[in-house]
Amino acid sequence: MLVDSEENLNKYGFVLASKYRKNIVLVLESKPKTPKEISIEINCDLTHVSRALKELTNNRITRCATPERVKGRIYQLTNSGKEILKLLKK
Repeated sequence: MLVDSEENLNKYGFVLASKYRKNIVLVLESKPKTPKEISIEINCDLTHVSRALKELTNNRITRCATPERVKGRIYQLTNSGKEILKLLKK
């Protein structure tokens, strides 16, 4: 369970501290998506989504499944991200 470690609690707090990060975690629940798809779904500028995805990826909450692509990169939740999602939905 996510709450077992201080590191994971810090990640949960990190996500809660930004509406962009929180919304991105929530929309990645259904399937992996591109930054453009995420920006459309959460009605947010692509620059905010890109910055938030970089932060989430650096904290191992999301991961880029297609890092070799320049355009159309696909992002998905990591196992940590899935645990954070469970807490967000409670």
